[in-house]
Order: sequence, then structure tokens, then C-alpha cells
Amino acid sequence: MAYVKKRSVLPVYFVGLTWLVWAWILCLPLYRPAHYVMAALASLIAYYAGKMIFPDRGYEAQDAAQDVPRPEPRPQAPPKAEKPKSTGDPEIDALLVERDRAVGEMRRLNDSILDPKISAQIDRLEDTTGKIIDTVAASPSKLPQIRKFMNYYLPTTLKLLNAYDRMDSTGASGANIDGTKGKIEDMLETICAAFTRQLDDLYGQEAMDVSAEIRVMEQMLAQEGFGGMTLGGS
Repeated sequence: MAYVKKRSVLPVYFVGLTWLVWAWILCLPLYRPAHYVMAALASLIAYYAGKMIFPDRGYEAQDAAQDVPRPEPRPQAPPKAEKPKSTGDPEIDALLVERDRAVGEMRRLNDSILDPKISAQIDRLEDTTGKIIDTVAASPSKLPQIRKFMNYYLPTTLKLLNAYDRMDSTGASGANIDGTKGKIEDMLETICAAFTRQLDDLYGQEAMDVSAEIRVMEQMLAQEGFGGMTLGGS
């Protein structure tokens, strides 16, 4: 709120009235400078008399800036996900982009589906999917091992989860809805096991190499008289 002082215009009217009375009603002369000085003095007296009778008045007024409705803030767009840095291999770059898309979709579905058991299964799928793709990104030679996983198992799993989410969000119950949701629920545990198996298979060659190294070391240790001892102690 701001304090505004409003000037009264009536004293100005008094001045005009003084000149009117001076010249037309009283017929006083106005042809010498002294006459104008006297009329001016009479006008000044009339002005201050009007100010005393009708003084200026003040009042509180709302600021003009407050009267103007403020525009509503525009909703900000969600920040765009940063693109993964290029690895120099177009196939691996595309794989990382697909990882982010698939994991993001699983997170969205997990937020939407309220069933705690399915939510826990989606957590497992999300974690295992990330590990599978990260493992291949670190060892691009393993890329052929996940062709079927990327082309069929992963997209089909997302398709099933989306179907479950759509049916579950209806809040309805019926033979088709309940039957389909039940089949997907039964299938999810098998899918989780298949994803874990896929991750384990990526380390198959490494496991064989490590086993071979262990056998060689055991033989060398036996030749040095350490037969029957394990690497961790006697």
C-alpha cells in the first residue's frame, strides 16, 4: 500500500472566480500594471482561503504493480538425459543408448506398478540388464553373445511389463485381465532367472581360462613339493 496525496482543485476555481468577480461583476479597472498586481493579490488571497476551506486530502492506495496480475510461471521441461560419451565403436554406442532407454522404461513401470513382488522383480531385471550391457561395453568381443537377448528377450520383457501396467491401471477385474496378469506374474520369475543366466554366460570363457590357470598352478606347485595344499593355506 502507498500513501497518495490528492490535491483539491477548488482553490483554483476560487482564483478563476476572483478574476470573474473583479472584471465583470465589480467592473474594477484592468488597464494599468497596478490593477493586475491588485487582482493577482486578490487571487492569491482567494487561493489560500480555498486551501484552508478545502485542504488537500490523502489516502492509501494499492501499488499499481500489485494490481497487475503476475503471469504464472511456465512449467519447466524436465532436464534432458545426457548422451553417453562415444566409445568410438558405433555398435557399442548404440548399445549404451538402448541400455539407458530400457532401464529408464523399467524404472517408469516400477513406479507405476504397485505390487511389491513385481516391483522387486523389476528391480532385479533393471540391475541385471545394466550389468549385462556394461559387461559387453567393456568387452566388445562379447557382443555376439547378447544378440538374442537384445533383439528378443529384452524388448519382449518390456512389452509384457507394459501390458501388465495397462491392465493393472484399469482397476478392473475379469477373465481376460486377471488371466493375462496372472500369466505375466508367473513368467516374471523365469525371466529374472534367464537374465541372470545371460549375465553368467558372459563370464563363461573367463571362468574356463581361470580354471585352466588354476590347474597349471596346481601342477607347478605339486612339482615343487606343495601338493595337497591350497592357495589359501595348508
